Amino acid sequence: MKKLVAVAAVALGMTSLPFAAQARVMIQNKGSDTLVNVAQSWAEEYQKVKPSISVAVSGGGSGTGIAALIHGTVDIANASRSIKGKEIKMAKKRGVNPVQHVVGYDALAVFIHQKNPLNSIPISTLAEIYGENGKINNWKQINIEVPGCKGQKMVLVSRQNNSGTYVYFRKAVLGKRRDYKLGTRDMHGSKDVVDLVEKTPCAIGYSGLAYATDHIKMACITKTEGQACVSPSVASASDGSYPIARPLFMYTNGEPKGDVKAYLEWIMSDEGQCIIKKKGYAPVRKVTCK
Repeated sequence: MKKLVAVAAVALGMTSLPFAAQARVMIQNKGSDTLVNVAQSWAEEYQKVKPSISVAVSGGGSGTGIAALIHGTVDIANASRSIKGKEIKMAKKRGVNPVQHVVGYDALAVFIHQKNPLNSIPISTLAEIYGENGKINNWKQINIEVPGCKGQKMVLVSRQNNSGTYVYFRKAVLGKRRDYKLGTRDMHGSKDVVDLVEKTPCAIGYSGLAYATDHIKMACITKTEGQACVSPSVASASDGSYPIARPLFMYTNGEPKGDVKAYLEWIMSDEGQCIIKKKGYAPVRKVTCK
């Protein structure tokens, strides 16, 4: 929770320092790996706006951030998925009232190796690739031959189950009642997903759009077979045309007050929203950035 860190006088008889110089407010912010980079940028820029406020940012996944909010160890939890019903019940038992704040939008990209000739893929095919008892496990089954991929067997790259990205992909692509296929390579962070796919010709993975690089390819996604595909972008996440777009959240215990309220209001300002846009996510509204 917010902590006041006092700066003590170093000698007896020293003239007292002004209060603002003696103490600094620390806002604890934890959670989603999807949001961690932009959250760090927000924290750095906000300290220039309000030098007396420090925001300590850490990742660990959406579930980790929400758990920290429930246990009262953070002021703000970052999440790339909605809080679950069971988490709300746990929070209520501890006297915590999670309040949701939408701070941006993300296109959940499907990454493939740069040499993979695949251009577009329907969600139904993704479900058969990743889903429990799914029938597709080889690139040849969808008429693709990847250079450098021995045997053409797909390498499925996923996130760990404490990740909001993991939860959202399961819900949006596999369906509420379907779990992941056994044998996926579950990575700790979004960057780890991209790094592995970049180095592995047989691989396919999913992660936030902001983690895309020039050394990897993103598939164009079709909502249903026969429809035109939509590529992941800030624009397609903003207008909702991308089939796997999602909101990004910050959660507080009750309506924010004081320094936490001021910080969230700044995040929602043009300055804060231009930062999230520059990081590769869609702002909550149209903004004009320098």
